[in-house]
Amino acid sequence: MSDASILPMFPLGMVLVPTMVVPIHVFEPRYRQMTQDCLDGDREFGVVLIERGSEVGGGDVRTDAGTVARIIEAQELPDGRWGLVAGGTRRVQVCRWLEDDPYPRAEVTDWPDSEFCDDEGSDINAALSSVTTTWRRVLALQSELGAPGLPANFEVAEDLSTAVWQIVALSPMGPLDRQRLLTAGNAAQRLDLLAEFLADAEELIRARIEMG
Repeated sequence: MSDASILPMFPLGMVLVPTMVVPIHVFEPRYRQMTQDCLDGDREFGVVLIERGSEVGGGDVRTDAGTVARIIEAQELPDGRWGLVAGGTRRVQVCRWLEDDPYPRAEVTDWPDSEFCDDEGSDINAALSSVTTTWRRVLALQSELGAPGLPANFEVAEDLSTAVWQIVALSPMGPLDRQRLLTAGNAAQRLDLLAEFLADAEELIRARIEMG
């Protein structure tokens, strides 16, 4: 694990994972200042899930595992608010939180995946193929309910770890399930969880379709 560094932090009610791209509306004065400081620097900040509390005003309870976000696009509005598009790059663990003045900051370390053990790595390509098939089936079922879908020609990355993160980012699930996937030890463990979550999602969506 790399040496610790100080990172601006943006606690949110959602989970960002590597490869995931999200729009963020910045309106609180402290996060407006954070945005400007990030744009003046390396354009990076950390995103962690708020376990309890609100995104606005502080006093929240935050997870100690998150993802570094890099600002891809930034537009300042006339009233000082910002519209951002940010992409998740890598996992981090929070060593300790610093004071929230002028905005939340934390001492963090990069959190790379663990190596596969023999049992995990032996069938991982088959597991990825199976999960990808289920994932595409779930997205197709979602489209029957009117949810926006991916382009028909969308293909996941050839790199195994990146492909798994893409499926995590684009699968229908709640923040607590996505947080479990974020904190899984490696891609093999993530695939096991995805198989479980996607099977549950498929069953639920099929039931909704049958109910009309």
